[in-house]
Amino acid sequence: MAESMGFTHEDRLVIPVPLYHCFGMVMGNLGCVTHGATMIYPDEGFDPGKVLKAVHEQKATALYGVPTMFIAELDHPDFPSTDLSSLRTGIMAGSICPAEIMKQVISKMNMKGVQIAYGMTETSPVSTQTGANDSIEKRVSTVGRTQPHLENKIVDPGNGGILPRGEIGELCTRGYSVMLKYWNNDKATAEAIDEAGWMHTGDLATMDEEGYIQIVGRIKDMVIRGGENVYPKEIEEFLYAHPAISEVQVTGVPDKKYGEELIAWVKLNSSAGEVTGEELREYCKGKITHFKIPRYFKFVDEFPMTVTGKIQKFKMREISIQELGLDQEP
Repeated sequence: MAESMGFTHEDRLVIPVPLYHCFGMVMGNLGCVTHGATMIYPDEGFDPGKVLKAVHEQKATALYGVPTMFIAELDHPDFPSTDLSSLRTGIMAGSICPAEIMKQVISKMNMKGVQIAYGMTETSPVSTQTGANDSIEKRVSTVGRTQPHLENKIVDPGNGGILPRGEIGELCTRGYSVMLKYWNNDKATAEAIDEAGWMHTGDLATMDEEGYIQIVGRIKDMVIRGGENVYPKEIEEFLYAHPAISEVQVTGVPDKKYGEELIAWVKLNSSAGEVTGEELREYCKGKITHFKIPRYFKFVDEFPMTVTGKIQKFKMREISIQELGLDQEP
């Protein structure tokens, strides 16, 4: 990974991601150690202001982070006055990376060489990565191609058959990076890794003719509304283009008529005025298919997240069901 970013002993990497996670430890520490690069830790925990300060004061050339971290940095009050001219590259990973955020990182943070990486702790560190020579379009819309000495395939979640290029299915990966097993949990291991050694990621994806992989969403996050499969990521990507929206997450909630309905949790940027759910619905009309327009909108200041910065959609769903009174319906 560090080789792909062109790391040398002259590079200085800011690492705001936790060291107990493969992102910080493997992609961060080991990537620097193997290339003699400098490691910079802004704070014990993530603080967007301290990350910006570290980049500015240490003349960092690279920055790592999950999407929510980059969003917080872009929206921080100190961002306009922070000198980020020393930055040239970095990695955004850990969860689905919105294309609109990638474009802002490239244009506003001077990270012209920023790359996307995809992986799991179980396949540490990554299975795919964009390259330095990939077009901006490929870097903002895909997670790149398969890493050397690894294999990836897209299969039908129902029967396990390999799907044609361009069709949506489950991403499976195989190779040296796949874990041996879950500690003292043979049942979970058997559910994740099949007899042929393929790790079933639980992520829905497509692969194009050139081998570039696009993550569509999690199998468990897919919403079935009135018989139609709806992928939240598609709606999130569309809403990210709204000038008032800083961050958005979409999930499904129960509905008596359609089986499931969509709810969008929206965080407005610091300069946004008052925005209503009805205004956002009008913004969607005629631009995305009618059944993909969220029925509900919830405006929030933060999202339920893990300590590593990943959005917990199951908690969003639980909270939404309770607040909408859907748990009271017969």
